[in-house]
Amino acid sequence: MEKREEKYRGKAKTVYATDDRRYLVMHYRDDVSAFDGAKLARLEGKGETNNRINAYVMGKLADAGIASHFVRLLNDRESLVRAMKMVPVECVVRNICAGSMAKRYGIDEGYRLPEPIFEFFLKSDALHDPLVNDDHIRVLGWATQHEIEEMKSLTHRVNRVLKPLFAEAGIDLVDYKLEFGHPIDDPNGPLILGDEFTPDGCRLWDAKTGEKLDKDRFRRDLGEVIEHYREVGRRIGAPL
Repeated sequence: MEKREEKYRGKAKTVYATDDRRYLVMHYRDDVSAFDGAKLARLEGKGETNNRINAYVMGKLADAGIASHFVRLLNDRESLVRAMKMVPVECVVRNICAGSMAKRYGIDEGYRLPEPIFEFFLKSDALHDPLVNDDHIRVLGWATQHEIEEMKSLTHRVNRVLKPLFAEAGIDLVDYKLEFGHPIDDPNGPLILGDEFTPDGCRLWDAKTGEKLDKDRFRRDLGEVIEHYREVGRRIGAPL
C-alpha cells in the first residue's frame, strides 16, 4: 500500500492518505503536549514507544472481540489504520479518582471507586473538552441514542479487558479516554474504536508505590517520561 499526502497533523501524530481511501497511515511523532497544547516538548523515542504499545494493546482488544481501526504495524513509527468518521465525544472511564474528577468534586486523588464511573466529554480544545451528558449528545446531534449506548458498552468492555491486563503487570489502570466512530466504508455499521491506547491517553500508577507511569510525568514535571512509558510497555509484554 502506497503512503501519500498528509491529511491531518495533530498534537502528537500525523495522518497520511494511502492509495486506498479506506486506509490511512498513522505516524507517531516524538511531540508531547499538555493543557490543550499550552505545554509542548519533543521527547526522543516517544513515537516509536507509543506506536508499539498501542499495537500490542489493540491486539489484546482484538483477541477479546473488540474491533478497532488498527490494522497492523508498518514500521517503528507508523501503523496502518482504517479511515474513520468519528463521533465528536470522548468516553472516559475512571477506576480510581484522579485529575479533573478529583478537582471537580473535591475528592482525594487516589480514592478507589467501588465501581467504574463513565463520563462523556465534548472533543473540543477551544472549549477545553467540557463534560456533557447523554441528552447533550443526542439532542445536539453528535450521536444517536443507540450510538451512546454502544460507546458506553464498548468502553466498559475495554475496561474489563485492560484493567486485569495492567493489574497482572503491577499497574493500576486509573482512568483513560477512548473515541469511537464508523469506518468510512461502513458508515451505517456498528461503532468501532478509532483511538490509540498509550500512556498519553490514560493514567497508570505503580500498584505498590503509586508512582506515575503516564503523561502526568510530563504535565507535573516529574521527569523520565519515556523511561516510564517504556517500563509500562515492558511490564505488559509489548515488544519494544
